[in-house]
This record gives sequence, structure tokens and C-alpha cells, in this order.
Amino acid sequence: MWPDLIQKSKDGGLDVIETYVFWNLHEPVQNQYNFEGRGDLVKFVKLVAEAGLYVHLRIGPYVCAEWNYGGFPLWLHFIPGIEFRTDNEPFKREMQRFTAKIVGMMKQENLYASQGGPIILSQIENEYGNIDGAYGSAAKSYINWAASMAISMDTGVPWVMCQQADAPDPIINTCNGFYCDQFTPNSNKKPKMWTENWTGWFLSFGGAVPYRPVEDIAFAVARFFQRGGTFQNYYMYHGGTNFGRTTGGPFIATSYDYDAPIDEYGQLRQPKWGHLKDLHKAIKLCEEAMVATDPTITSPGPNLEASVYKTGSGLCSAFLANMGTQSDATVNFNGNSYQLPAWSVSILPDCKNVVLNTAKINTAAVIPRFVRQSLKDDVDSSDAFQSDWSWVNEPVGISKNSAFVKQGLLEQINITADKSDYLWYSLSTQIQGDEPFLQDGSQTVLHVESLGHALRAFINGKLAGGGTGNSGNAKVAVEIPITLNAGKNTIDLLSLTVGLQNYGAFFEKSGAGITGPVKLKGLKNGTTVDLSSQQWTYQIGLEGEDLGLLSGSSSQWVSGSTLPKKQPMIWYKTKFDAPAGSNPIALDFTGMGKGEAWVNGQSIGRYWPTFVSSNSGCTDSCNYKGSYNSNKCLKKCGMPSQKLNHIPRSWLQPSGNTFVLFEEIGGDPTQISFATRQVNSLCSHVSESHPLPVEMWSSNSKAGRKLGPILSLDCPLPNQVISSIKFASFGTPRGTCGSFRHGRCSSTRALSIAQKACIGSSSCSIGVSIDTFGDPCMGVTKSLAIEASCT
Repeated sequence: MWPDLIQKSKDGGLDVIETYVFWNLHEPVQNQYNFEGRGDLVKFVKLVAEAGLYVHLRIGPYVCAEWNYGGFPLWLHFIPGIEFRTDNEPFKREMQRFTAKIVGMMKQENLYASQGGPIILSQIENEYGNIDGAYGSAAKSYINWAASMAISMDTGVPWVMCQQADAPDPIINTCNGFYCDQFTPNSNKKPKMWTENWTGWFLSFGGAVPYRPVEDIAFAVARFFQRGGTFQNYYMYHGGTNFGRTTGGPFIATSYDYDAPIDEYGQLRQPKWGHLKDLHKAIKLCEEAMVATDPTITSPGPNLEASVYKTGSGLCSAFLANMGTQSDATVNFNGNSYQLPAWSVSILPDCKNVVLNTAKINTAAVIPRFVRQSLKDDVDSSDAFQSDWSWVNEPVGISKNSAFVKQGLLEQINITADKSDYLWYSLSTQIQGDEPFLQDGSQTVLHVESLGHALRAFINGKLAGGGTGNSGNAKVAVEIPITLNAGKNTIDLLSLTVGLQNYGAFFEKSGAGITGPVKLKGLKNGTTVDLSSQQWTYQIGLEGEDLGLLSGSSSQWVSGSTLPKKQPMIWYKTKFDAPAGSNPIALDFTGMGKGEAWVNGQSIGRYWPTFVSSNSGCTDSCNYKGSYNSNKCLKKCGMPSQKLNHIPRSWLQPSGNTFVLFEEIGGDPTQISFATRQVNSLCSHVSESHPLPVEMWSSNSKAGRKLGPILSLDCPLPNQVISSIKFASFGTPRGTCGSFRHGRCSSTRALSIAQKACIGSSSCSIGVSIDTFGDPCMGVTKSLAIEASCT
């Protein structure tokens, strides 16, 4: 997908592609490197260069990124005497070695700008200033060391540290956040740079889906450049997918869409992508004046700001901002009057004519939908469908020869080294016939406390219950009613991780697993037995992982007439043909509980459709005016946080693909379906007060007034044409894309004009004026709203 994503970024007006460098991806075992396939960093940088773009290489090597362990490899944890991200010799030695490895690879291929290559910037460390107070005086010496270490690499291009106000010269300190217009670097010799403009927010299992309106993002970007900004990067511009076990958190979802301008499936998210493209064009129309001088900033009124870039040779560009959140404003500037909507910036490349206002969108919105189809197209009955599945029961408890016995309860990450999500804690206990627990009958309670992230309790081989933490608190404490037998009883506790901690001071010390206490409580007589310090048997991972079931090739698979459903701890396998066409594909895990899935041996990540978000806090029409935060705009409350897992088409063959999943808690795999991402509906809403489309910019204001605003529709995919107009209204239409309705006045000619202009074409443009439609209500600012279908 890389070349297409890079091209779409360039088409959107980007000049630079920023990428982290993931240490745990590239050095999974100490001194054993992986730069193949998705890990081919050199190829990625060269592809960006081939597209004519630059690269910002954020080596870190701590990256955060909601990525497992913040991007650190687990083997670091086991180096004697190590402490991460502080003035610690073992850590600094490894960090310098990895940084030198990456820099050396880039130099060898002549990829730095100083060698004629595309890399214009590199980053060392990442957001350390947010947490450095916890490290005391060692933080300052560590940052000074990191800076001098990076500079000693002699790349010939600048290094940055984001969120590091005390970054030593010549390291450039940069800003991350939703807004960076008020940021100033720690020296007037350093440019004002924004490394991460968050286009949305990440999704957690158990959370609602965050989104960020494009009017607010455009406002933030325009404000940054209005106040002297020089470099701004989106995080994320393409959201993407956390395949395998790469998600951190814990509880970060497999989907990392981030409400980005290019969505998880590699498709343009409209109008976000298009409006930002227009914004980039508008800012670049001012570039000559902006690089020649600093802005003169004045305040023409409350919540209003004018910034003028004017050179001695007469070049002039201006930005006018209304920072108020409630009311529109009229600004008198250079003898002219300008209407500014609340929370918006107008850009005037010639200090006279508005080329773009951040609150007025000229780009059509596209409404994607997922069309579901069975994994098996040719199946007539559910019985035939079921016969295509085979399965393997994962043994409950200890099944591997590598199991070991230890006194007491052990922390999980130290034991598994994150080779698996799973760790079994197993105990056999003898219950005498006269034990109070038996007299209590079923009223014995198993009490378990865990550092997280989830656990399942099995009594004598049967699932008795479990518990799950969440993104706010990973810890689990459960009280499970159980029934014990006279004689021997087996208690098997399965502890599982859902991505390791990736952020915070000393994050590597955040443990996981059942650290106790584990107790039996008799409800009637108050008897308590603490099992914590007994001899526990441990098993790392699942038997199926060792047998290689995830590739589908083991001889252990069973098939028969009755497929086991809604039972815990089962591996399932089937074959499928790829859906026809080129639309992006996902698998819909509705009907399943929790687990991980593989397609042709490649992990498509964890699935967990039973983890449903809270019922409150969502809105489908978020007001963009006013400061954004990660909880401001949420959707899909009371629904699964994620039920779709993206499968790149390049991972599929036309037929005979192998699909394997491991289900922990019970589900019905026959309910799993394909979902192909399709687009057939698009709509736009443009008013008489909108500027002309940016590409029609002319400094001749008379020409602009003569043309007036234009509504344009473009089918999003090649070979599509506009096949119908679902709605058209010129006047005072109301509602949003997909639910437009007529207002109190509307032109009777709007539908026929739109049909004539658009049907049968891949794109169309219509002037938004009374010259085109007549005047259905005089003295009112009118607008044109159209919803169309493309096929």
C-alpha cells in the first residue's frame, strides 16, 4: 500500500512524510535485525523520495505511538541494571547502538539531505518533557547526553526533540498537540515547528470512537502559520492498522484509524482530506511573503487577530482570525470589510481577497459503507457452511512439557517476555469431605486480584468466570462463585495481556498478571483460605501457538458434522476466496467473543467485538467551535468498539486463502462475514458566501465576484459516474450529509439543474448563485446542498 498512500499524501499537498522507527520491529532479538517486508525502512524512504517528497525520520528510539512497550524490544527489560530513558549506562549504550545502526543505514544509501537524499529532519527521544520530572536531576543529564549523542552522528541535517522545552542547542524543540499556535521555541534562532497535529484520537477496546471535525483542524493549522509557524505534521495523516500484537496501551484497539485524512483502508476521508488540501494550497499562495519576513500581529477587536506578512518589495499576505466560539464577526482590514465565522481563519494571499476560510468547506463529503457478504458465496445451507470449518480444542491448564513450578504468584511480563498474550497459573488442591467449602455447597467464592489485563478462571476444566480491566485501569479483581468437589480440585487461571504499557514515567515497570491475592472464601461460615503462596504450575502461551496452528498447516485439525460453538478456548480454521474487485476488505467479527485472527499466516490483530463502549458521551454532529479534546467528539456509544479487522488485499490470493482464529471465551465463527468498503454516496453544501475553489484563485477580485462560489462533485473511485441525484436544494437547506432536508425556502429548479449538470459524468460543477437558480427568498444568504450517488 505504500506507493499509493504516499501519492495520495502528495496529492493532498504534503511535502514531508514523517515516520517513527520501531526498535522492537527492527531488532526483535538483540543483535538480530529485521528490515524485510513491512520492516524495510530503506525502501520506504526511497519510495517517498521517488514521489518527490521529503522525510522526517523520528528515530526516538522511544516512540510511544500507542505501540506495544512504546516501541522498545522486550529483551531490553532483561539487561542487568537497566533503567529506561534516564542517565543509565546500560540503557544509553543500547540506545546509542540502535540509533547508530539506523543512521548508518541511511548514510550508506545516501538518504540524508546533506547527501542529496530526502531526509531533512531526525528526532531523538519523544515527548520526554511530559514526564521528565519523575526522573529528577538524571533527566537533564540524560537529555544533554541524548542531544550530544545524536549530533555526534553527523547527519548534516537538524535534529529535533518534541515536547522538550530545555532541548539543548542546536537541537530544535517542537510542539505536539491539538493546537500549537501559542508555542514558541526555546531560542529565537530556532524555527517554530509542530511535529504532531492530532487529527483525531486513538481507539481503545471498550471505548467509543473519537473523531475531530476538519473545520477545527484547519483552524488550528491556519492559526499556527498565522503566528509564524514553519513546519506542521499531521498525526496521523494515514491512520492504518495495528496488525499482530503491536498495539500498546494496554487496551489499544487493532484499528488505528485516528480519523485521519486517509483512512485505515487507504481511502480518502472526505471532506477532511480535500479541505486540508485546499488549506495547504491557500497557505502556499502566501509562501513567498511568509518566508521573507515575520508577521506583524494586531487585534482589530475582541477575539480577533490580524497577521500581516509584508516585505519591502511590496509582497503582502494576511491571515484574519476570529477566535470566538459563539458569534461571527465583521473585521475591517486595509479599508475592506470581511465576515469571519466564529472559530475560523480567513487567508488573504494578496492582503485583499479571501482565498479560503477554514470554516467553509468546498470539498464534497463522501459517505463510505461496508457491504457484508458471507465467507462462502456458494453455500446453500448452514450445515454445508459448517462442514467447511475445522477446529482444535486448546487444552485448559497445563499441557506443555516446558511448564514449571514456583512457590507463589509471579508477575507475567517477567515470565513470558511478551512471547505470548497468555500465561497459565495452575493449582491442584485437595478438599476433604468435611471441609466447610463443601458444606457451603455452591457458595464458595474464588477471589482473584491481578495487575491485568484480563483473566479467565477454570475450575476442574470448566470456565467459571473472569474479568477484564480497561484503558483507564488495567487491574482486575474478581469474585467468582464456584463449586468444589470432594477430593482433588484443579484451579486454572489464564492471565492475558492486551498490549503492554507504552507511555508514562517508568512505564516498563508496569507489571501484568496475577500477583494476588488468590483466595477461597466460604460464604456461610466466613472461612478464607489464601492460595497465593502455594506451589503454582506455570505455562507460557498456548499449546496451539507451539503447534503452529496459526498458519493452518498442523495435522491436529478436526472436522466433522457438529462444529463446536459458543465454547471457550477453541481454534477454528476455514478456507475462503477473496471478494471480487479492488475495494478494501475487512472481516466482521460479529458473533465472536475475543481472540486473535490470522490470514495466510499473517496476524490481522486482536478482535474483541464483545467489549462494548459506554452508552453516554457521543454525538454525531460535534460542534467544531472551541477547543477540541480527546473526549469532545465521540460516536458509536453502546456499541462494539471495533468489530471490523482490515485485511490488506496484498495478503490475499484470489482463492484458497487460509483463515485461522483463536477464540478465548466462546463465539460462533459461522457468523463471521466479509465487509468490502464501498463508496456510492457523496454530498456537498456550499453557500453564496463561500470563496471560489482555491484552484481558481485569482488576485483579480472583479473576476472572482463575477464567477461566484462553485459546488463541485467528484466520484471518489475511478470508472464511477454520477448515476442519480438523491437530494438538491437551493435556498435554506438544513441537515447534514445523508440527511439533508429542505428549509423554509427552496428553488423549484434545483433538482433538474443538478440532474442535467451531473448525471452520467464522473464530476460536475454548479455555480452557487441566483443567476443559476433564481431567487427563492430575497435578502437571505442562500446555499446549495446536493447528495448524489456514484456507480
